Amino acid sequence: MAKTRRTFTPEFKAEAVKLVTDHGKSLAEVARDLDLGESMLRAWKAALAKGGEDAFPGKGNPPALEEELRRLRAEVKRLTMERDVLKKATAFFARESS
Repeated sequence: MAKTRRTFTPEFKAEAVKLVTDHGKSLAEVARDLDLGESMLRAWKAALAKGGEDAFPGKGNPPALEEELRRLRAEVKRLTMERDVLKKATAFFARESS
């Protein structure tokens, strides 16, 4: 049976990291108490140290560069599909006229 992926709010992630950094608990202890993987908590701690307040933007508020990258990737995908359709149509009509 497949497990469903759990999602956590940015506030929860920050509080979990705060338990390790401010309260002096070990990473393993906090991970066990919150039923998290140690590697996940370690990644949250690194992200918070690197990104500060913007460490966990979530799905609804991506940074501007990530949003532009997502939009450009979607456009490339659409244009690639259009190009492939035109190639097939060109090949089809070239066979028909021969």
